[in-house]
Amino acid sequence: MATLSRVFWSSFFSAVFASICLADGPTSSGTGFAVTTDGWLLTNAHVVQGCTRIEVKGKGDAADPRIDATNDLALVRVNAAEPLKPLIFRRAPTRLGEDILAIGFPLATLLSDSVKVTTGNVNALAGLRNDTRYIQISTPIQPGNSGGPVVDRDGFLMGITSATLSKGLADEIGITAQNVNFAIRASVADLFLQSQNITGQSGDRAADQQPISTADLADKITPSVFQILCYGEKQEQASANMPSATTNLPAQPTASFIDARGYDAIGFDYRAVKDVTYSGCHEICEGDGQCRAITYNTKHGVCFLKNNIVALIRNSDAIAAYTSSKAADVIVSDFTSYSGIDLPGGDYKRLRGSNYLQCFTACISDNACKAFSYVPKKSECWLKDTIGRPKATKGVELGIK
Repeated sequence: MATLSRVFWSSFFSAVFASICLADGPTSSGTGFAVTTDGWLLTNAHVVQGCTRIEVKGKGDAADPRIDATNDLALVRVNAAEPLKPLIFRRAPTRLGEDILAIGFPLATLLSDSVKVTTGNVNALAGLRNDTRYIQISTPIQPGNSGGPVVDRDGFLMGITSATLSKGLADEIGITAQNVNFAIRASVADLFLQSQNITGQSGDRAADQQPISTADLADKITPSVFQILCYGEKQEQASANMPSATTNLPAQPTASFIDARGYDAIGFDYRAVKDVTYSGCHEICEGDGQCRAITYNTKHGVCFLKNNIVALIRNSDAIAAYTSSKAADVIVSDFTSYSGIDLPGGDYKRLRGSNYLQCFTACISDNACKAFSYVPKKSECWLKDTIGRPKATKGVELGIK
């Protein structure tokens, strides 16, 4: 099963990254958009990762790239002589069938170099394999659209253009797929901004707000959107650094353990070791007869030893490892976990006297559950049927499907 997953995702991502390679000058190009007034732009990680120089057209060189390879997101900063006009993150949940616009700079070497606007709908509330970090969209996207905003009919940010179903994958699985495209949810991007101590703006449609025409909406949004140019030997570096699902899926066993970078092992913690390296954490587990798995927190250097493992959930600050004897029992989940973040509202059930594993299991087995918040000090689990705006909250463990 793991091998099939790798083939599937490798085929998907081999042609999915919609940044375009240029014959002369820049190595490739994509799209980005303002999220703060003081120069921060959001784009895809694969647009800027591996570049020796990043230029934001009309704004000069960008600096201080911040990369979230797991979720294919990146932030870059420009010196803005005048305040930028940031896009507003939408608070309201995404609805199936909503009208949307995608804005970007596709096919830079073939078409005009001006910004392009395409219209479409939200086709599905999850991406491939029910990955809820994504929404599926019908707006046509081309190479160069990567990193561009997807907005609703009021101009609020709903997602970031990221991927399209490749012809190679369609041929491999024997289907003819047309216009199957994906955008990373704005809520995932908002969490990334918070992790970098960058505050975006959020809002919702006013009750008395009148509909905006496509032309007026384009006038409103396009001043916030920029073409991003990548210079340098990007292709050579990208082979090692470009995010892909194969990078984050569990690796094949080395010795008796399987490593899973960017994942947290959900199981029964029986010991925590502080101020240790990942290799040291590995050695402690290998020398402990009851240890079957570990999660290593890369931010705080803490090793969690586990005597069992049930599932792996995404966590960009974690590295998991587990014994190869447990490989057949481990579920690679679509959940993403975050520490110190909550999603206020949307609670429909509270489980008292529970642990994290019970909270996770309760949510994964309930179709209504979109996320959960677990409070360790109170041993309380809150199941949520909507995904609202994330908020930094100490002492809360958040899981999102």
